[in-house]
Amino acid sequence: MCIATQAQAVPEVKWDAKSLIINGKRVAPVMGEIHYSRLPKEEWATELHKMKEGGVTLVANYVFWNHVEEEEGIFDWSGQRSLREFLECCKSEELPVVLRIGPFCHGEARNGGIPDWVVDKGMKLRSEDPQFLHYTEVLYRQIFTQVQGLQWKDGGPVIACQFDNEYRGSGSYLMALKRIALGIGFDLPFYTRTGWPELSKPVPFGEMIPLYGDYADGFWERSLEETAGNYWQAFNFKAFRSSTAIASEQIDYSGDNPSNAQTEEYPYFTCELGGGMMTSYHRRVYLYPEDAYSLAIVKLGSGSNLLGYYMYHGGTNPDGKLTYLNENQRTKVTNYNDLPVKTYDFQAPLGEFGQKNPHYYTLRKLHLFMHDFAEELAPMEATFPNADKPAKKGDDSYLRWAYRSDGGNSAFIFINNYERLQNLTAKKVQFDVCGVQLPKLTIPAGTMCIFPINVANIRYATAQLIARRNGNIYMEQIPGIPTDIAIDGKVLKNVKAKGLSKPVYKNIYLLNSHDAAHLFLAEPATGNANPVPLHFQKTKEAHGTRQITIGVNKVAEEPTDADFDNAATYTITLPAERDDKLLKINYQGDCARLYANGRLIDDNFYNGRPFLYGLWRLPSDVEQLELRILPMQENAPIYFPREADTTVGERVDAVTMEQL
Repeated sequence: MCIATQAQAVPEVKWDAKSLIINGKRVAPVMGEIHYSRLPKEEWATELHKMKEGGVTLVANYVFWNHVEEEEGIFDWSGQRSLREFLECCKSEELPVVLRIGPFCHGEARNGGIPDWVVDKGMKLRSEDPQFLHYTEVLYRQIFTQVQGLQWKDGGPVIACQFDNEYRGSGSYLMALKRIALGIGFDLPFYTRTGWPELSKPVPFGEMIPLYGDYADGFWERSLEETAGNYWQAFNFKAFRSSTAIASEQIDYSGDNPSNAQTEEYPYFTCELGGGMMTSYHRRVYLYPEDAYSLAIVKLGSGSNLLGYYMYHGGTNPDGKLTYLNENQRTKVTNYNDLPVKTYDFQAPLGEFGQKNPHYYTLRKLHLFMHDFAEELAPMEATFPNADKPAKKGDDSYLRWAYRSDGGNSAFIFINNYERLQNLTAKKVQFDVCGVQLPKLTIPAGTMCIFPINVANIRYATAQLIARRNGNIYMEQIPGIPTDIAIDGKVLKNVKAKGLSKPVYKNIYLLNSHDAAHLFLAEPATGNANPVPLHFQKTKEAHGTRQITIGVNKVAEEPTDADFDNAATYTITLPAERDDKLLKINYQGDCARLYANGRLIDDNFYNGRPFLYGLWRLPSDVEQLELRILPMQENAPIYFPREADTTVGERVDAVTMEQL
C-alpha cells in the first residue's frame, strides 16, 4: 500500500541549454524506466524503493493504450493498470515521474500500444487525421483522470510528459498532441519528445526537449551476426547526440545528418540509454554488466546531464482480454519482431521480478556521483581529444577518453577502454587537462572510470569520485591503476583502499569497487541463500520437428500456442513455503513456457541464461508447474550468443528455488 506524503512547497523547475535547475540549483538526474502495467500492483512500492536506492531520481513510464482500452470505450484502470495508484506510490517515494503518454509508445507492445480496434478503423495512425486525434483526445482525457491532482504544480510527482515516440514526420503532429493535452488540463514544468529520428519539420523551440539514447546491441537487427549494426559507436565519446542504431529495423536513418542532429540550445538528456536488452525470437542478445556501465560513462563524458535508462526495471506483460499483448509479426502494424508473450525482463539492472543484477550495483557509483557533484558537473562542456581520429568497430589504436571542464581549472576525465565483444588492450597514457599533468598510467583492458581535476579540494586523483556526504569524500580505487591523490600541495602516492574503517587522508575515504558500489546501501540479510533443489520430472517427449517460418518482416517467427502442444513437458513440484523465492530453471532448448493450472504465466527465449519466475506471484493452491520446452534445431535462422548451448534437442539440468 502506498500512502501519499503531505504536500509541501512545490519546487521550482526550470531548464536551460545545460541542465535542469530545481530551486535555483543545477541537477543531473538519473531516470529509470519502469512500466507499472507490467508489474503486479503489490510490488510497486518495493520496486520503486529499490530504484531509489539504486540512485534513480526520476521515473519514466509508458501508458500503453491497449493495456487500458483493449476494447473500444471500455477503460480499465484497475489493479496493475491503475496509473493513479502507481503515481501515488511514486509520490510516497518522492520520485518525480516523466509520463510517456503515446498514443504510440512501441515498448515492444502489440501494435506499439495502439489497440486493435483503432487499427481496424482504417484511419491514418500517428497523424493529424481528425478521427485519430479524436480518439487520442479521449485517451488523453482518461489519462488525465488518473493524473489530476498529482501534477507537479499540485505537489504531485508528474513533472513532464512525452508525446508519441520515435516519430519522424512533421512536428505539427506532436504540437497537435500537446495542444490537446494542454486543453485538457496538463500543466507541467516541461515536455519531451524522442530526439530520433530527425523530424521532417521541427517543433517550435522550447515546446519539447528532445531526449536521446543508445544501446549496446539490438534485438531488432535483421542480421544474425554477433556484432551487427552500429552499436559500436555507443562505446566512443562523440559530440553528436543522436543514434543511428535505435529501432533500425523500422527507421531509415539515411536522410539524417548526425553531426547536425543535435540542438545546442537544449540540454543533453537521454531517455533510452540501454540498461539491458530484450531477446527477440530471431536474435537472442546476451548483455553484460559492463555494457550498461560503459554506455553510461560515455554518455556522461560526452556531455549528457540526465541519464535515462530503458529499461531500468524489467516486467511481465499483463494478460489481454482478447489477444496476447506482445509485439509480433502477425499483427497489422508495428510487426517488426517476435517478442515473448509474457516476459519483458530486458536484462535490466532490476529484472522482471526485482532481482538485483550486477549492473544495478555498478551503475550506483555513477548515480551517487551525479547526485552529489551535479553543480560542478552540469555546467561543464565536453572536449574530445580524439575527435579527429576515425572511429571504427573494435578500434584499439588509441585510448577512448574525453573530459568535461568549466573553462577554467576544474574538470572530470572520462575513460572508456571497453567495447562490447571486442578485445581492447591496455593503453599507456599521460593526461594533461586544465594545466594539470597526471602521472604516466597504464589503463587496463576493460577499464571504465572518471578522474577529478581541481574538484573537492583535490588537485587530481587517479581514483573515481563517488560521493560527498557530511563533509566526507568517498572515492573508488580503480583495479590495476595505482591511486595517487594530489591534495594540500603534496601527492599521496600509491594509496591503498581502507574502506569505511579509516580515511586515507583527513576526510577522504578510499573504497574498493565492491564497497563503492554498495556505499550507503543498507540491504537486509538474505538468510540461507543456498539454492534449494526442486523435484522435476519429464512427462512427455517433444513430438515432431516444428518448421520455423519466416514472417512478413523476413525474420524467424516465434512458435504458436499450438506448437507448444508438441513440446517436451516437465512437471515441477513446489513446496508450500515459497514467499520471496525465485524459481530458477537451468534448461537448454529453443524456447520454453511455464504454466500454472493450465494458464501461461511466463515464457523464455533461450539465450544461455536461466528461466526465472517469482513464486510469490502464484496462488497458494498451485502445487505444481508445467514447463514446456521446444527443442533446439540444427541451423535455425536465429542468432544465439556464444553463451548459449546450441546442441540439437532440449534438456533440463536443474530446477532450484532461491532467495530473491
